[in-house]
Amino acid sequence: MEFFSNFQKKFPGVSRLFIVLLLTVPVSICIGSAVALFLWLLDIATNTRQQNSWLIFFLPAGGLLIHFLYKSIGKNAERGNNLLIEEIHEPAAGIPKRMAPLVLFSTIITHLFGGSAGREGTAVQMGGSIASAVARWVTRDKDILQILLTAGIAAGFGAVFGTPVTGAIFAMEVLTIGRIQYKALVPCIFAAAIANYTCSAWGIHHTQYHVLFKNTLHYLSIENFTLLAKALLSAIAFGLAAFLFSDLTIIFKKTFQKFIKKDWLIPVLGGCIIILLAFLPGAEDYLGLGVQSPNIDGVSIVSAFNMGGAHDFSWLWKLLFTAITLSAGFKGGEVTPLFFIGATLGNTLAILFSAPVDLFAAMGFIAVFAAATNTPIACTVMGCELFGSEHILFFAIACFTAYFFSGHSGIYTSQKIAVAKAGSKHSGEKNLHESFVNRKNNFTQKIIRLKKKFRNRKFSGN
Repeated sequence: MEFFSNFQKKFPGVSRLFIVLLLTVPVSICIGSAVALFLWLLDIATNTRQQNSWLIFFLPAGGLLIHFLYKSIGKNAERGNNLLIEEIHEPAAGIPKRMAPLVLFSTIITHLFGGSAGREGTAVQMGGSIASAVARWVTRDKDILQILLTAGIAAGFGAVFGTPVTGAIFAMEVLTIGRIQYKALVPCIFAAAIANYTCSAWGIHHTQYHVLFKNTLHYLSIENFTLLAKALLSAIAFGLAAFLFSDLTIIFKKTFQKFIKKDWLIPVLGGCIIILLAFLPGAEDYLGLGVQSPNIDGVSIVSAFNMGGAHDFSWLWKLLFTAITLSAGFKGGEVTPLFFIGATLGNTLAILFSAPVDLFAAMGFIAVFAAATNTPIACTVMGCELFGSEHILFFAIACFTAYFFSGHSGIYTSQKIAVAKAGSKHSGEKNLHESFVNRKNNFTQKIIRLKKKFRNRKFSGN
């Protein structure tokens, strides 16, 4: 007895960790199975849309259906990933059980009719919903609830992309800017690994990406420093692209809400805008996930790793399509479109800088995602999991630099700011939503001052 007493004093969290891990195993198997079902249905929806281009004309009706579903039975599930983050920070009413089936159905509808969205949001929300349901059924312990919810996010993310280590780190890093929640470390890696293996056991295969470039340059050579400098400049562009995407999505959403008084008209108008844009030459490539194109010469994430696999402004078109789709209320997530934006921008910059296309596409793939989610460590690890660890220095430079140059913006507005980015004055803000409001107010005040200055000069000139 004395041995166990001393053991408990030295390792006070072991008993709680044991309980959490016991719960994590069945929860992760359920999440991995749910993600497998989702990816299977998503493939069917994507192939069906690509074979029947006329389905895009039903996008406004699909948006209307999604709106009324969330309006009638969704409750707070509408907040999606932001609700998960808020619930981990401050457990309150909990995650509704209906979140998982609602987001699954809504995402399939979005992709079936051609909306430009991702899949991570769906997987993460399903993971959080399942984990929350089991946790609240078993215990009322706040600490265990928070840990299991974080593990649910890790399981969903790790399974949907086939990157378990990234999933574990992402779940801990995404909650608070500048701080990683290490108390969920072991449950997160267990959850992500089990969910990933479960998803694979159902016969789900993830897209394979390859970086064939081999850096044979000596690390002290001028050529190597030149390549690193090009990588650094590209990383700045990746960060700015993430900033543009994050803020533009919010601006579009607020614009819709400001000028359209009947909220059910917002998805209808958003769907109509996407239909109009889809008639532009080559615009079909910017619908749906964008992982692979049905056209031989089409632009996709996979094609971006090859010379000529993207146009100069492919990244901007995908950014606009996705920002409009998500701000109008369609479901799915932002991450896969961010992969597309980053990979195609990396392709364009590689040609501009006469650099290796596949390496820069890989850097953009992870760096724009890192900047938009404020998770540079997780995304550096993702680079190693997806493309191999040979180029980890380039991946780290891309992710960390892009993270800095995205400022205090991001796709998850409920993220708290624990440690401000270097040189920033935003450390006193509670979350990214407050940061956006402050930036908007500062911009408005600058415009007012410029107007006053212009008027004074005009009157003085007279």
